[in-house]
Formats: sequence, structure tokens, C-alpha cells
Amino acid sequence: MSRQCKLLDVARSSVEYEPVPESAEDILIKRLLDEIYLTDPCLGRCLVTVLARDHGLKVNHKRLRRLRREIGHEAIDCKPRTSIPDNGHRNYAYLLRDLIIWRPDQAGCADIIYVPMPGGHAYLCAVMDWHSRKVLGWAVSNTMETGLCLEALENALAQTGRVPEIFNTDQGCQFTSAEWTGRLLDLGVKISMDGRGRWMDNVCIERLWRSVKYEEVDLLEHSTVHALRAGLMKWLGRYHHWRPHEALGNLTPAIVYQTPPASPQDVVGKATLAAA
Repeated sequence: MSRQCKLLDVARSSVEYEPVPESAEDILIKRLLDEIYLTDPCLGRCLVTVLARDHGLKVNHKRLRRLRREIGHEAIDCKPRTSIPDNGHRNYAYLLRDLIIWRPDQAGCADIIYVPMPGGHAYLCAVMDWHSRKVLGWAVSNTMETGLCLEALENALAQTGRVPEIFNTDQGCQFTSAEWTGRLLDLGVKISMDGRGRWMDNVCIERLWRSVKYEEVDLLEHSTVHALRAGLMKWLGRYHHWRPHEALGNLTPAIVYQTPPASPQDVVGKATLAAA
């Protein structure tokens, strides 16, 4: 073993290392945190009291902070700007305000959500067309890194062969990284980013996450990443080709993406009829 490690220039300790699985209690706490977050995303330190009162779990603030950081939860409230992006990270202005999005590929968006599972967790990233609400590409991973977002983007490009004029995301470190923004700039895309705490700036994909969580993730509780991918593929197929959308005039996202309206006035007219 020593000779082999020396020839391969690999540390022997890394070869013999056996990763320690996540404890069952941490998995349970993460699942409860996700359920509480769906109920009230504004809770912060009060979560310690809620977990002890309703579930009989004693968790200190340091452990709770670590678990929430791992699953990407952050309370929705006003806070001072306590972090400054790295020199290589740049924030872009929000370009969709008061813009009438009337055709496919005029604007795209992307986001990441945490997916709880009985034996751990995963992260789902999706790339969506804003006009048709169609998910153009998606990817699942057990780590929340820039590579996950790039994989979803490349899947969208491979599926459609088309590039949106504007691409909107939040200000997460994955979407402000040089790898992500550089890829979009290479494609000639205008980059747009939400304001801090402005979830409404990316409301289309936020609405998609609600449907995904309530109708697939929380309902079926997939035990493995492979099962999660298979379930999402089946759900998205039904979402794209079978399920009517009231905001789209009861058409499906696939139909709307393939047949753009003739003019912006058509979009305004359909929205007026749907509201009536």
C-alpha cells in the first residue's frame, strides 16, 4: 500500500479514510428545519425554542447555525450588509423591472433549492424560460456549488440550442462567481440579479419551487438521488406537456414555448382576460 501510494503521489491517509455518514439526529433536525421554514421563513433564533417545545429536541445555537448553513436557510428579515463579495464577484442590476416579457427566450432565470431526503439531502438547480414557465434544464447534486448551476445551464443549452437575451438570478455566491457570469457573457447574455431580499424579482421560479416541494419532494420523500432524479423527470414531463397553466391561458408551458405570441399586445390581452 505504501509503495502504491508513493507511485501515485497520493497520501496514504486519504486512501484509508472512511467518510463518516451524517448522523440520524442531524438529518432529523434538517428535515424539521425545512418544514418550519416552509411554514414561517422569518424565524431565526426562535427556532431553538420551537424545536425544544414541539419536537423535544435540545439544540444549541451553534449547531443550529451550522445545520441551517448546510441546507442554505436564511431568515427573511431586514439586516445590515455584513458581508462583502470577493474581488472576483460582481453584482449586476435588475433588468426586468417594468419590462413586458412577451416571447420565449426574451428572459430566463435560475435558482437553487434544498431537497430533504430520509438519508441525507440534495440540491436542485433549474433554468426556466420566464415567458412560458418551461424548465429548460435542471441538475441535482449533493453539494451546492457553481458546477451544479453550470450543469443545469449546459443542459438547457443542449435541449433547446437557444440563448435568452436576459438571464436573471439572485445574488448567491454561485451566480456571482466568475465561472457563472463568464459563461453567460461568453454567450452574449445580459446578466440581471435580484435586489437583496427581493424574492418577488424572481417570482416565476419561486412559484415553481412551491409546486415541486408540495407535489413531488414532500409528498413522495425520495430516498436516493437516483430516485429523486427519476421522480423529477416524471413530474416535469407532466408539468410541461399535460398540466394547464391559468397564467398562460390554460395552455401548457411546452406549447407556449414552441408558439410565441405575435406581439406584446397579445400577452397583455391574455393577462387581462385571465384577471377577469
